[in-house]
Amino acid sequence: MARYTYPEEHELQRFVQARYRKAWVWQAVFLSSLIIAIISLTALLLNVVDGSFGYIAYEFKKDPYTISEKPLDELTRDELIAILKDNLSRGAYNKLNNEKAMEERSQSELYNLVIERIIQIKTRETYPFFRSLFEKEKIEAEVRENFPDARLEFRSWLSPDFLTTPMSSRAEFAGVRTALLGSLWLVTIAIAFALPVGVGAAIYLQEYSDKKNIINRIIQTNINNLAGVPSIVYGMLGLAIFVRTLESLTSGALFGVTDSNGRTVLSAGLTMGILVLPLVIINAQEAIKAVPDSIRQAAYGVGATRWQTVWSHVLPNALPGILTGSILAMSRAIGETAPLIIVGASTFITVDPQSPFSKFTALPIQIYQWTARAQSEFHNIAAAAIIVLLAMLLTLNATAILLRNHFQRRY
Repeated sequence: MARYTYPEEHELQRFVQARYRKAWVWQAVFLSSLIIAIISLTALLLNVVDGSFGYIAYEFKKDPYTISEKPLDELTRDELIAILKDNLSRGAYNKLNNEKAMEERSQSELYNLVIERIIQIKTRETYPFFRSLFEKEKIEAEVRENFPDARLEFRSWLSPDFLTTPMSSRAEFAGVRTALLGSLWLVTIAIAFALPVGVGAAIYLQEYSDKKNIINRIIQTNINNLAGVPSIVYGMLGLAIFVRTLESLTSGALFGVTDSNGRTVLSAGLTMGILVLPLVIINAQEAIKAVPDSIRQAAYGVGATRWQTVWSHVLPNALPGILTGSILAMSRAIGETAPLIIVGASTFITVDPQSPFSKFTALPIQIYQWTARAQSEFHNIAAAAIIVLLAMLLTLNATAILLRNHFQRRY
């Protein structure tokens, strides 16, 4: 029989000290990881804020007082319409009027049209927020020296008008309304497709399928692999299936809606739905698997069928976990760009999507297009659009989290 002896006191102390040193080292590593993550996120947010606000030096190509003796912001709607009619060519005026009748436009819309089409602002230089905050006098001196005729004002590129204005070829008048609505359409269609299909597939794989069946095992393996496939591959799939093969459906021609092709918000939404489908299936499976087996056995014990057990007992208890998966899926869908480019998102569009068969753009596409421009003012509105995208993402996630917490308390 083997005999065990306790270590000597000095050996025990050395062993305990070595364990504490190792624990301290790992604690320091984990803390460093947390600090690096916080610094990275803080740097990202500060960089975005730095571009969203700041001074702008600009000039008017045409002096406002040459077209009106009164300040433009004090003119009535009728006076602004008269200025547009007198200073625009007949074709340009009729085009604007056909897009939206002048009589139906608000005073702020007419004022922006006058500034954009007649006065024409020319941006000379933009200055980041923190430099504008701490180097105001230096900036004023630079503007007086380099642009003596320019006006200097502090501008918030992120404003209510920025949210309610469509795209424009001029950064000073561009907004994200069309892109924001397009993103909401995409997320709604993607989740409406992926959530019921994904949960249904997860229920079958977890509750009905034979785990030893080779076909079911192959299906499960492929689902796990599909979760890591690059998003651009899903874009190619969406182009082949939804844009080309199912063009009559996705273009609306099947329902009497005339459209040139299938590059619509429906095609993009379904493509994003397929993109996040493996993620929804895997998270739903894990949520269903986490439901205690005793709940199933209790339901069977009182005579419930398998479907009654799943519907009345398993799903309600798994719902918080399923909603957690939908949060992750929604977060991925809202920020994807590559599949939308392939499916046919517009980089410049001023018409809001009115139905699933409309042309569309999305916030990531708009941000990408603006950051690719050489003018600094487009980089400023891209930073403002990033803040809008983050706010939209946090709002949708917060809604899903509230629903998840509600069902957790309920069940």
